[in-house]
Amino acid sequence: MKLSARNQIKGTIKSVTKGQTTAHVQIEVNGAIITASITNEAVDELQLVPGKAAYAVIKASDVMVAVD
Repeated sequence: MKLSARNQIKGTIKSVTKGQTTAHVQIEVNGAIITASITNEAVDELQLVPGKAAYAVIKASDVMVAVD
């Protein structure tokens, strides 16, 4: 599959935590964690489980940075 998004970061699923309708999927990339919020249905369809290789695909027009 080809995507227009340029930020495709390969990692390994660290955890999948399902809620009522939405799941949080943590992907570990070189020791850093990227968390995605996706539907439970998507988790099931993609068969996401810890240890499975996955891509974090990031498509955003803005990135904000804040400090205290």
